[in-house]
Amino acid sequence: MPVTLEGACRCGAVSFSVESHTPQPYQLCYCAICRKTAGGGGYAINLAADARTLSVKGKAAIGIYRAEIADEDGACRKSTGERHFCRRCASALWLQDPSWPDLAHPFASAIDSELPVPPERVHLMLRYKASWVRPRFGRKDRRFDLYPEESIEAWHKARGLWVA
Repeated sequence: MPVTLEGACRCGAVSFSVESHTPQPYQLCYCAICRKTAGGGGYAINLAADARTLSVKGKAAIGIYRAEIADEDGACRKSTGERHFCRRCASALWLQDPSWPDLAHPFASAIDSELPVPPERVHLMLRYKASWVRPRFGRKDRRFDLYPEESIEAWHKARGLWVA
């Protein structure tokens, strides 16, 4: 049975719940978008959840931000990722992308439920980390300049951490 994740913004205007088979907060993303919109330590941690189970209170206080991304040739385009945040206190809440309609990615920082401590971490998008950030790599941690090929689901299943 999946885990119910309960979350909220800092001021309490928005609260939500969502079901997750993959509740380990193991991915630390250092990209400029995550770092600047949600990362207190120079990174943000996204979880994966079943978008069909997302229940939200306080929808009127939610804003959606779509970041501009520079392509390899320098041209800018809008990201398809929709970052949901509280318009009153600016708390980052979750990300959804129409390209993957079955998924919601709550930010671990917005979750109030107890989350498990992951046995290892994956540091991703290190190419974009700020110069002042000094990642703390654990002995088992893996590092990626961009994205790892292993999905959140595959990572959980490979380690016996998938919550059925």
